[in-house]
Amino acid sequence: MSRTRVAVVALTVVAMGLGSASPGWGAPVAWPGGSSVATADGSNVFGKNLSGLSFQGSGVVWAAKNGPGKLYRLVPDGAGWKPESTAGKTLRYANGKGDPDAEGVVATPDGIVVATERDNSNDDTSLLKVLRYDGTSSASTLNATREWNLTSDLPDVDPNSGLEGVSWIPDSFLTGHGFRDEHTGTAYDPAAYAGHGTGLYFVGLEDNGTIYAYALNQSSSSFTRVATITSGFAEVMDLEFDAATGRLWAACDDGCQGRTTTLEVNTDGKFAPTATYNRPSGMGNLNNEGFAISPTCTSGTKTVLWSDDDNTSNHALRRGTLPC
Repeated sequence: MSRTRVAVVALTVVAMGLGSASPGWGAPVAWPGGSSVATADGSNVFGKNLSGLSFQGSGVVWAAKNGPGKLYRLVPDGAGWKPESTAGKTLRYANGKGDPDAEGVVATPDGIVVATERDNSNDDTSLLKVLRYDGTSSASTLNATREWNLTSDLPDVDPNSGLEGVSWIPDSFLTGHGFRDEHTGTAYDPAAYAGHGTGLYFVGLEDNGTIYAYALNQSSSSFTRVATITSGFAEVMDLEFDAATGRLWAACDDGCQGRTTTLEVNTDGKFAPTATYNRPSGMGNLNNEGFAISPTCTSGTKTVLWSDDDNTSNHALRRGTLPC
């Protein structure tokens, strides 16, 4: 999303009490990793509108651009990252048409999955779709191999305030931590959702800052909402599941001063916020819409990446650290 509502969002955040403290889990505290932040891309490689980020192992990062809808496969470039192709891969819906506004991305066993808020070819209409793509394809244009239209299941929102983030959490983690299925009213049982794969998809809606968990049938367009989760923010820009810690991170942009929250499964089987963090002190209040954590550790730290939709100072990627 290109920011046009920062002032409105900031007022909303303050009105909700999230500008200085997050109710129920205390005031924001310092970023738990290193304070310094460095650029992680070449000058003006991506331009504006770079949004979602997702690590696929330690050596590949997927990045989504929301206008025009594109996917980039990034590989290491010294201490930073570069796209295998600066042109990226153009995204289309399953019918080969349209221009999906790709806001969030996650690499999963099912494929590369993108969260979108509208078709840029008809940008006056909200269209909240999750799209799956074949990341192994060598084609320069990718048609979705599956799509799920969540519009009717989610609140009515402005076309520029829809799905911004997406993450995937394996069933083994969810069942092992007693995750509760709000659809059935019992402990989550993967067997109740035939064909959904091996995990659930969590999407973040910018308009209300809420996270929704879905079982997506990988052989059809059907889906079931399994949970509705409060992120701790008035809006949410990206989601990231850190398997090593069992925490789901929700990231906000400059409208929330670049803060993040962590959520964990509580004794009631629900994801709930456990901490709110300020952005690293070495990073300005940028329009960061993407947030990703490396799954591997090097010398006691993990790499963290942010993507800046505004391409501030001709850089869209920045890197920092978290402790292992």
